[in-house]
Amino acid sequence: MKILLVEDEKKLAQFIGRRLKDENFAVEIVHDGMSATEAALSKPFDLVILDILLPGKDGFQVVSEIRRAKPHLPVLMLTAKDKVDDKIRGLGLGADDYLTKPFEFGELLARIQSLMRRSGAVTQTVLRVGDLELDTVNRRATRGSKVVELSTREFMLLEFLMRNKDRILTRKTIAQRIWGYTFESGTNIVDVYVSYLRKEIDEPFEKKLIRTVHGAGYMLKEV
Repeated sequence: MKILLVEDEKKLAQFIGRRLKDENFAVEIVHDGMSATEAALSKPFDLVILDILLPGKDGFQVVSEIRRAKPHLPVLMLTAKDKVDDKIRGLGLGADDYLTKPFEFGELLARIQSLMRRSGAVTQTVLRVGDLELDTVNRRATRGSKVVELSTREFMLLEFLMRNKDRILTRKTIAQRIWGYTFESGTNIVDVYVSYLRKEIDEPFEKKLIRTVHGAGYMLKEV
């Protein structure tokens, strides 16, 4: 799952981003309203965590623009503005939830998970394609009776491929979702990590699951 975190307090943003990454979320951080709107409207995110008091453009403006362009993208407002009128305004403009600072990270995580369930972004915790199984809660991958050891990025990539099985995923889409940046020609990080995955989940087995679609990208498909 990929989250856009919009927070102008850089130390707080780094803390939240680090804790979310520890929970296996991919996180992109921006610090002002203009960058928030640009990122939210041009890149694929599963959730936006949005401060209100931002330079350039405040969170109320940002959530309004997000809601017009992407009506189903969940937005969680995380702000020091704790007056009832502010909450009413934020929710009225289209925020799905509103959490005030200071906050406990556990509550933030619980609200994120609730929004993910409500939006349908999290539909399964155990994914299966053929004899490949991925337990996203316990971070365990197996193929047949073999436990597959994966790095954090490999795990994220495999989960993304499995949640989109039988679909062609372009290198650009994969790079945006897993690494949080726009794919540039000459960058081979996607190909490198796909090769890492193949060594773990395909090479030891007769049936291959990861397909290269020449000129397009990659696809995970059961034989």
